[in-house]
Amino acid sequence: MQTIVTQTLESPVGELQLGATEKGICLLQFADCRALPTEIIRLHKAASPSTATGNAHLERMAEQLARYFEGAPAEFTVPLDIVGGTPFQRRVWDRLRRIPFGETMSYGQLAEAMGQPGAQRAVGGANRANHIAIVIPCHRIVQSNGKLCGYAGGLWRKQFLLDHEAAP
Repeated sequence: MQTIVTQTLESPVGELQLGATEKGICLLQFADCRALPTEIIRLHKAASPSTATGNAHLERMAEQLARYFEGAPAEFTVPLDIVGGTPFQRRVWDRLRRIPFGETMSYGQLAEAMGQPGAQRAVGGANRANHIAIVIPCHRIVQSNGKLCGYAGGLWRKQFLLDHEAAP
């Protein structure tokens, strides 16, 4: 069984909780997110918690997040260790990572881009199940009219991230 090393990281959108295994990042969530305790329990069922205080993936993720918040286009190259998720959810998460920095898509557009028109509700469910925020950019999904809708970190964070990415 793998071990998970966790750490907290301060950011312009509040404290982030990060987790990594020896394979890669398995958690990036806002520390005050209501779903965080459930996500941690789920991860610990799949791997063992560790008292270790270092992990190369966590160090690289912290560096890449710092560059992101400084305004550099998002180039997250740290390996991910996605724990769980249905095959459909994993396809959604993969497609989310291909939405360009500074752009948005609607749930319906994402479903169509995946070749599954009409699956916008399922896309929304996959978005809600995402446990690697920012890197798997579910904040880039908006309603078909362009308005913001649900975000586990709060709509103010979603707006912040979208504004941040749209800035020149």
